[in-house]
Amino acid sequence: MSLTVRILIAVVAGLLAGGVIARLGPTWLGDAHAVAQTIGTAWLDGLRMTIVPLVFALLVTGVASAADAARAGSAAGRALLLFTIGLVAAALFSAALTSSLLAIWPVPIGAAAELGGSALQPDLKIGLTAEWLLSFIPVNPVGAAAQGEMVPLVVFALLFGFAVTRVAEQRREALLNLFHGVVDAMLVLVRWVLVLAPIGVFALAFVAGGRGGLATAGALAQYVALVVIACASVTLLIYPVVAIFGRIGIARFARGALAAQVIAFSTQSSIASLPAMIAAIDKGLDVPERVRNIVLPMAVSLFRVTSSAANIAVALFVASLYGVHLGAAQIVMGALVAAIVSLAAVGLPSQVSFFTAIGPVCLALGVPLDVLPLLLAVETVPDIFRTVGNVTADMAVTRIAAARENPGA
Repeated sequence: MSLTVRILIAVVAGLLAGGVIARLGPTWLGDAHAVAQTIGTAWLDGLRMTIVPLVFALLVTGVASAADAARAGSAAGRALLLFTIGLVAAALFSAALTSSLLAIWPVPIGAAAELGGSALQPDLKIGLTAEWLLSFIPVNPVGAAAQGEMVPLVVFALLFGFAVTRVAEQRREALLNLFHGVVDAMLVLVRWVLVLAPIGVFALAFVAGGRGGLATAGALAQYVALVVIACASVTLLIYPVVAIFGRIGIARFARGALAAQVIAFSTQSSIASLPAMIAAIDKGLDVPERVRNIVLPMAVSLFRVTSSAANIAVALFVASLYGVHLGAAQIVMGALVAAIVSLAAVGLPSQVSFFTAIGPVCLALGVPLDVLPLLLAVETVPDIFRTVGNVTADMAVTRIAAARENPGA
C-alpha cells in the first residue's frame, strides 16, 4: 500500500472519528482534541524543520546545474529560457484564475474557521511601496531563515547559487558537493518523518473532523476542484501557445500528443510517458533528433509547468481558508516563488515535493502550513491533471525550441 493511500485512509478515518466523537462524547472531546492537536503539530513541525535548509540547498544546486546546462550549448540555453518563461507565465495565469474563482466561489466561513483551526488573520494587502520592495533584500539571510521569511531567502539562494558558479572550479565542486549532501540528508529526515505521516495526518484530521464536520469534506472537495481547474486551464492554454510559437496546427499537435497524455493520465508519471513523448515528437511533431535529444530530457527533468500553476493555487486556497486577504503585489510575488521553487523541487518524491514546493509559497504569502497534510491526502486527483499538463508542456516546448532553432520547421 503506497504512502499516499495510507495517508488518504488516515484522513478519512480521522475525519469520521472526530465527527462521531463530537456527537457522541462531547464531555471528553476537549481532552481528545488537545492530545490529537499535540501529536499532529509535533509531526507537522518535523516537516517544517526541513523546509528552509532543503529549499535553500535545492536552489543553490539547481542554479549551478542550470548554468552548466546553459554552457553546454545554445539549444540548452534557449530551452532554459523557455522553461523560465513558461513557469512564470503559468504561475501568474493560475494566480489570476484562482483569485477570480475564489472571489466567485469563496471558501465557506465555517470551513475557514473550523478546518483551519485558528482565528481569521489580519488583512495583509500590500502595495508597491519602497519598504515592501526593500524587504526582498536579504540583509540578514540567517535571520530570514530563522523567521521563515521565504522571499528574501529565495533571493539570497539564487544570488548565492550564481556566485558559486563564478568561483574556482575546485572550490565550486566542494561547495556543490556540500549542498548536494545537505539535500540528501534533508531527504532522509523527510522520509523518516513521512513514515509517521498516517499517525500525524489522522491526528490533524481528527481535530478538523470534530470542529468542521461536513464543512471539512466540502472544503476538501472545493480544493480538489480549484486545483484541477487551474491545471486543466494551463494545459488548454498550451495549445494556442504551441500553435503560435511552434508553428504547428492545434489539431495536429493534439493528435500527436494524445498517446503520451493517455499514458500520463493512467500512470501519473512523466518518466513513464517518455517513450510515447519521443514517438510523438519524432513522428507527429517533426522535431529534429538533435533538438529532441537536448530539449526533451531537460524538459522532463526541469519543466513542471502545471506544478508552478497548482502550487500557487494551493497557497491561495489556504490563504482564503484562513481568511488572509492578499494584495495583487503579494500574489505576484507568491507566483514568482512558486515558479522558482517548482524548478528546484524536481526529481523529489511526490509527498516530499508537495511540502517542499508549496510550503515556501505559503510562507511567502504569510499563511500557515497546518492544513497541507489534509490537502496531501486528496492530492491524487489533482496529481493526474498535473502530470497530463506537464507531459503536454514538455512536448510543446520541444516543438517550440525546434521552431526557434529552424525557422522553416
